[in-house]
Amino acid sequence: MTPSPIVAVVPGRRNDVINTMVRKKLTGLPVVRESDGKLVGVVSRRDIFRNFEEEQLSLIMKKNCISISPDTPVEEAARIFAEKRIHRLPVVDGEKLVGIITPTDILKLIREKKTDRTAESVISTTCVTAYKDSPLPYAIAAMRISDVAALPVLDEHGNLVGIITDRDLFSDQMSDEEAVKQLGLSDVKLAGLRNVMPLFFTATESYSPDSSKLVSDYMIKEPLTVFKKTTLNEVARLMLLHDFGQIPVRGTKDELVGMIYDVDVLKALLD
Repeated sequence: MTPSPIVAVVPGRRNDVINTMVRKKLTGLPVVRESDGKLVGVVSRRDIFRNFEEEQLSLIMKKNCISISPDTPVEEAARIFAEKRIHRLPVVDGEKLVGIITPTDILKLIREKKTDRTAESVISTTCVTAYKDSPLPYAIAAMRISDVAALPVLDEHGNLVGIITDRDLFSDQMSDEEAVKQLGLSDVKLAGLRNVMPLFFTATESYSPDSSKLVSDYMIKEPLTVFKKTTLNEVARLMLLHDFGQIPVRGTKDELVGMIYDVDVLKALLD
């Protein structure tokens, strides 16, 4: 775990959380009560995106979040991540927050673990895709409705030709200066916005994506993939190496068979 994690505090405001995420290059935070430091929830950038109309942190954060103790076996943490498909577990001693653990922390263990489990044994059969010539707003809506951070992109023949992620969607749609002006984040380091708040501004009433932009304009072409028989320790190595939370999985004819996520890889510890 990461000890003494950076936290958000209630009562608090949305913009305070955004500021903290930008400065510290984080995608989520545990939330504690100002009066006594008790853990009361967690908040992620996607929570903010889904609840952009709310200003108060208490109305945005996830309440009654799952937490673990410092002596919880790492296998149990992996099970929770895999079953609940969450990406941060606060670690509490009594009612005191003492740390936080994420799937990335456990991937470091799996990278060194010898396992026969392969990508195809853990991927979900459900995979949301995008068509390369679809308008960009379609991909934005698909990500938001499906609550996914990445879409494999297919051509007219169903071949995998790219991947589009929330980071890709944010780039080049709004200048940093415009973003800061609209959200009132005058003290945010501008360079950090692109890494912390992808998709964020598509929820503002004052900004509409340019419908002339296509998915193919923003996707990453020839994305990194793994073969369905790739072992989970190798998938973990690639995710850590490239800082990816998901990778498309291909079959024997290079066809897309699904997406593997970091929380799927954690099943390597559940043999």
